[in-house]
Formats: sequence, C-alpha cells, structure tokens
Amino acid sequence: MANSLVQFRTEETSKIKAISICEKLGIDLQTYMRMCISRLIQENGIPFSMNLNDLSENKAIRAMKSASRIAEENGLSDMTLDEINAEIAETRK
Repeated sequence: MANSLVQFRTEETSKIKAISICEKLGIDLQTYMRMCISRLIQENGIPFSMNLNDLSENKAIRAMKSASRIAEENGLSDMTLDEINAEIAETRK
C-alpha cells in the first residue's frame, strides 16, 4: 500500500505542547498521528483517551516502558524495522 503525506496547520504553541506530551508518553508526534488515524478507522470513531494525569496507573504505559527497558537490556532497542521483521519471521518458522 502506498504512503500518503498528510499535512495541516496548527498554532506553534499547540504543536510544541503536543510534542512535549508525546515525548512524556514515549512517542513522537508523527507516531501519535499515525496511531490516531489507525484507531479512528478501526473503531469508526474516536476510540481512546491518554492523559498524563494517570500515567502512574496506566497499564499500557507501564507495559511500554517495561518492553523498552527489556529491549535496552538485551541490546535490541536500536533495531531497524527490517531487523525487527526479520526476527519475527525467524521466530514464526
């Protein structure tokens, strides 16, 4: 499937705040936007809420941080997408 560029304008202060929130969640703004579009399509509506207020209680954030820590401990945190896909293919054999 071909990729398509999506652009829109927003106030600079909003962009800076959004980037800051995403960084605290451990993702970048582009990843967040891809997540939004994917989930919007899957759910046929706005499907989720992620707030910084409840990060300590958020199981998904804890799981992501744990996975990141394990990947780093095992020297896997800098893998490219091709390397990840190769690992998955090897595991499925």
